[in-house]
Amino acid sequence: MSAHQAQVFAAVAARQAPASDQGLVAALRRHLFGSRFSSITTLILVLIFFQTIPDFIAWALIHPVWTADAALCKQSMGEGACWGVITEKYRVIIFGYYPHAEHWRPLLATSLLLALLVASCTRALWSRWLLLLWLVVVAAVFVILHGGYWGLSVVETDRWGGLPLTVLLASLSIVAAFPLSVLMALGRRSAMPAVSALCTVYIELIRGVPLISVLFMASFMFPLLMPTGTKIDVLLRVFIGITLFAAAYMAEVIRGGLQAIPKGQIEAAQSLGMTYWQTQRKIVLPQALAMVVPGVMNNFIGIFKDTSLVTIVSLYELTGALGLALNSDADWRPFKLEAYLFITLIYFAGCYAMSRYSLWIEAQLSRSRAR
Repeated sequence: MSAHQAQVFAAVAARQAPASDQGLVAALRRHLFGSRFSSITTLILVLIFFQTIPDFIAWALIHPVWTADAALCKQSMGEGACWGVITEKYRVIIFGYYPHAEHWRPLLATSLLLALLVASCTRALWSRWLLLLWLVVVAAVFVILHGGYWGLSVVETDRWGGLPLTVLLASLSIVAAFPLSVLMALGRRSAMPAVSALCTVYIELIRGVPLISVLFMASFMFPLLMPTGTKIDVLLRVFIGITLFAAAYMAEVIRGGLQAIPKGQIEAAQSLGMTYWQTQRKIVLPQALAMVVPGVMNNFIGIFKDTSLVTIVSLYELTGALGLALNSDADWRPFKLEAYLFITLIYFAGCYAMSRYSLWIEAQLSRSRAR
C-alpha cells in the first residue's frame, strides 16, 4: 500500500447531546419560548396574569357572599362577589318559566337528552339501533316536557326555557342540519343545472342574512303567509329556522371537503360500475367528512351558542332566562356579572366537550390513515 493510500484514524471530539424534546421543560421551550417574539409575549402575559389574577381570586373566592342575602351582598359590593344570586335564582336561570313544582320534568328530559348525546359519541354504541334510540328518546323528551299523558299536566312550549331549551334546540338542530347540509353540498356540485342552481340560491341566500333575521321571519312573518286559522308552534318555527341557517353554513364546509377529493377516485369508482350514490357513500363522503371535522365541529359549537338569539322571539333559553330572573327583581339586579359568569361556565363546559370530542375524532382518523 502506497503512502498516500494510508488511512489515518483520529478520535472525534465529544459533542453535546441534543436537547430533549420530552417533558415539561421541553414543552415550555417549544410552545412558550420558541423565539424572541414568543418569549417576550409570554413574559408580558405572565406579568398581566400575576397583576390581575390575585385580585380576581380575592373577589371570587376569598371575600364573596355565598348566602342568598341581598343586603349583605350590597354591603360587600366592590370587595367580593355575590354568589348568593346563584343560590337564590338558579332555578329560574336553569328552568325559566317552567312551573316550579314541575322542575323534575325538564331535569329528567335534559338528562335523557344528554345521555343520548353521550351514547351517540361512544364508538361502541354506533349501530342502526342508535337511530331508533334517537326517535324514542326525542319523543319521550317532548312528552315529558309538554305533558298531557300519564297524568302529566300540559305545559305549553312558550313556557319552556333555560338550559333544557338550549340543549333541546342545539342538539336537534345539529342532528337535522347535518344530513341536510350534506345533500346541499352534493346538490351544489351536481351536474344537473336545476339542482345546482337551487342549492346555490338556498346557500347564498341564507348565508347572506344574519340568524336574527331568519328567526324574525320564522316567528313573525311566516305565520302571515299561512292560511287563515293555521297555527304552527313558535318552537317548531324557530327550530326550522336554526336548522336551515346552520345547514347552509355547514354545506360550504362540506363542499370544501368534496372538492379536495381527487377526480381520479371518482373515475375509478365509475369504471368499477358503481352508481353515483354508491360512489358518494363509499368513496367520496367518508374521505371528505374526515377532512372537514374541525370545520363541522366549529359549526356545531356555533349552533350551541347561537341558541341564545331565540330570546328575540320570546323564547327564554339560558341567557334569556337569566335576564328574566334578574330584571324582575330589583334587589338582585346589580349582581348580573356573577350570574353571567355562572352561565358562562355552562356554555364553556358544552363547547369544551365538543372541542375535545373533535380532537378525539381527528386522532382516530389519523390512526386509521397510519395503518
